[in-house]
Amino acid sequence: MQLDINKSWLEGIRHYPSPHCDARPAGLEIELLIIHGISLPPGEFGGPYIDQLFTQTLDKDTHPYFAHLANLRVSAHLLIRRTGEVTQYVSFQQRAWHAGVSHFQGRSTCNDFSIGIELEGCDNIPYTEVQYQQLAKIIKILQQAWPVLTEERIVGHSEIAPGRKTDPGPAFEWGKLYNLVEMQCG
Repeated sequence: MQLDINKSWLEGIRHYPSPHCDARPAGLEIELLIIHGISLPPGEFGGPYIDQLFTQTLDKDTHPYFAHLANLRVSAHLLIRRTGEVTQYVSFQQRAWHAGVSHFQGRSTCNDFSIGIELEGCDNIPYTEVQYQQLAKIIKILQQAWPVLTEERIVGHSEIAPGRKTDPGPAFEWGKLYNLVEMQCG
């Protein structure tokens, strides 16, 4: 896995472009990495539903939970499945629609200056070892392209949207992630 020369797409992974993105505001650089957790339906893993949500092809009649998601326009830059498979939906140079109403260090609209990575999972179910491994590799690649993405600028969705979001949740082991990122240096 490596970042292409234009710092837009990771090579060696699955690409499934989402229409839910647009241009970043002029002059804004990537300065934040937001970690999310997602499962569709809630608490269930595998299946095509996350891809379908991010590409506006989710059939609301497939599951009762999907009725309120049918018209949602959301995306993330990346998804790391529980198996370790990585999918990219949006170019890093584009603004993915993952953070919603959000604030970081006095700045609002975090989508403008962030990369969003979804982990297939739930707040209270441990994430898989291979997800942590893949996430650490990706973080090191992104840090080489955007050195500003230090540990202090890698946050959970809950940190930039407190009271509204809880992911990646208490099951996410930040210490494990940071140790794996450090090990990637060697």
